[in-house]
Amino acid sequence: MKIFKSLLLIVGICFSLITLAQPPRGINWAADGNSYYEASADGIIKVEMPSFAVTTIATAQQLTPAGAAQPLHVRNFFFSVDGKKLLIYTNSKKVWRYDTRGDYWVLNTADKSLKQVGKSLPPSSLMYAKFSPDGNNIAYVSNHNLYVEDLNSGTTKQLTTDGTDRMINGTFDWVYEEEFDCRDGFRWSPDSKTIAYWKVDATKIPNFLMINNIDSTYPFVNPVEYPVAGVDPSPCYVYTVDVASGNSVKMNIPGDPQQHYIPRMEWAANASQLIIQQFNRKQNEIKLMYCDAATGNTSEIYTEASKTWIDNKNVWAYNNFKTGWEWVKKGNAFLWVSEKDGWRHIYLIDRDGKKETLLTNGNYDIITLNGYDDKSSYVYFMASPDNATQQYLYRVKMDGKGKAERLSPANESGTHDYDLSPNGLYASHEFSNINTAPVEDWVSLPQHKIIKQEDNAGYGRSLPHAEMFQVTTDDGVTMDGWMVKPANFDSTKKYPVVFYVYTEPASQTVVDKYGAGFNFLYNGSMADDGYIYISLDGRGTPAPKGAEWRKAIYRNIGRINIRDQGMATRKIIQWPFVDTSRVAIWGWSGGGSTTLNCMFQFPDVYKTGISIAAVDYQLTYDNIYQERYMGLPQENKEDFIAGSPVTYAKNLQGHLLIIHGTGDDNVHYKNAELMINELIKYNKIFQFMPYPNRTHSINEGEGTTKHLRNLYTTFLQQYCPPGGR
Repeated sequence: MKIFKSLLLIVGICFSLITLAQPPRGINWAADGNSYYEASADGIIKVEMPSFAVTTIATAQQLTPAGAAQPLHVRNFFFSVDGKKLLIYTNSKKVWRYDTRGDYWVLNTADKSLKQVGKSLPPSSLMYAKFSPDGNNIAYVSNHNLYVEDLNSGTTKQLTTDGTDRMINGTFDWVYEEEFDCRDGFRWSPDSKTIAYWKVDATKIPNFLMINNIDSTYPFVNPVEYPVAGVDPSPCYVYTVDVASGNSVKMNIPGDPQQHYIPRMEWAANASQLIIQQFNRKQNEIKLMYCDAATGNTSEIYTEASKTWIDNKNVWAYNNFKTGWEWVKKGNAFLWVSEKDGWRHIYLIDRDGKKETLLTNGNYDIITLNGYDDKSSYVYFMASPDNATQQYLYRVKMDGKGKAERLSPANESGTHDYDLSPNGLYASHEFSNINTAPVEDWVSLPQHKIIKQEDNAGYGRSLPHAEMFQVTTDDGVTMDGWMVKPANFDSTKKYPVVFYVYTEPASQTVVDKYGAGFNFLYNGSMADDGYIYISLDGRGTPAPKGAEWRKAIYRNIGRINIRDQGMATRKIIQWPFVDTSRVAIWGWSGGGSTTLNCMFQFPDVYKTGISIAAVDYQLTYDNIYQERYMGLPQENKEDFIAGSPVTYAKNLQGHLLIIHGTGDDNVHYKNAELMINELIKYNKIFQFMPYPNRTHSINEGEGTTKHLRNLYTTFLQQYCPPGGR
């Protein structure tokens, strides 16, 4: 339902240095933070900071396998801790969202030898390969089993043997990937002797069957194990395996494995313990516990509970920072993010869990935790205390005594993004706002001095002027919004208005960032054609306005967020230049659901709607997402039904276009047919476009994107004609 939604030894500097064996995200910084690595057509280079002097680490010729005409296509690359070996990820293939399986090669930087890892296994089947900390071995997953390969002898050992498409070792099932961002499912111990890994048992999860009618003479079925709301989660376990002996030990994690989740697991800054985070099924209680790697015995150190839900790390972690545990003070404490005082704050928690220190004190939210440096004792984060549509870089000392210090320039109002070096001294920086095209540069910190200006002349698209605004509903809810008015706007005329919506906890649409007001599905310029284009963020959206704002939607998806949109729209259509007979709304995924609910619950307001890939019945969506925000159907099924668009389909009055891919593994095509069936029942006239075998993104296949844009634009122009009157 979401919108297009090397574990190092503890060495004192612990930024975004966790190696993700999947497509690269951000800068590939060196461990000391004084340089970064980059792949180019000529090979792999090292760029020194702040001079930007370039050194070639591996030439294209050195990356060319024996007998091959071309060098390896470098999808990603990783260095061993000692820097003597280089792991190349290539020939990648997609697994659901990302191309996380492929082939791996190791380049010895001393003798320049290049060897393929896992050569005896099927092509493009290796996942998440990574060096042991001592650089002597590589571990990886293939076909849901875990392997280790000795780089000195070339021998390979299979560490698990029960892996199938439903018994999953070292990686995760569909729902863990989609909702917790869990993909890489194993961790080397700091002493290189043991590997800790997840095992997910999806054998009892029912299949969603997707029918492929176009790729063969006879249709065939693509089954996807998919636990809908109300279905027990897949049991999830944590094991350690001794690399030398191959012996595994199961961690004795308390509780029913079908009634909890384990979204985080790491080594506890030593080679003898793991630290894990356990969610209860409702995701409103967490427990942190240590596990003895040799015996499996566990000891609980920290708990937290909420009346609504608790977010997992993927919500507040930046870029590569999504895995790993934030150990500081040489492993004697760790960073923790919590909303327990009503705001999302960073805490320092002692290793035994008994003492905690609030680091970001005040009535504001951190947006993301971007890094930390044990040497300087600074924590870096994004926040915007005075404007929930913007974001800026701050830092704060780990002793909890100082105030947060803003590092982003005071004269640049809008949205800043940073990729910070591990020592916090340098960053790749981008700034924009709703009417300022992105400016990219490199800066030194904390002075925020520009050390290199990137060429910003080629951004390309020039967008119409937009404005940020607020509207307060009759319920007393003040909502942020952006608006793009027609070119040559004439306040004496009345114009059609098109609302772009999402409104659920997974995405914020109203941000003071360039391109926020651009409609990627519209052929041409909405402003030139004479449309007002608006988006509004109401309660339940993940804006940094405090937990009360975000969590007002608990057990109320499809109701409170729809009321906010409808009530705000009623205020807007009172503006003298808005044509109340031409009010349109559209959205994708959760935004498609919002479109339908707004059309049905406020039929007097919205005259035209385009709903793409919508969840039409909440009991068809996955358990982790839907139960997190709605509770358990076994306890409050009526809330799921009351928030589902099918419940209100009988109220349709306007013009409606429903679009869905029949191969959508995320929001299944069944949703569209449930809605169609209900609309037929009540003799409601609508239009429908199924895209054969397309996924949730509806971008596969020749001509698909062009067709979708033409369909969208034609329908909108026909039923909500542009131009002032």
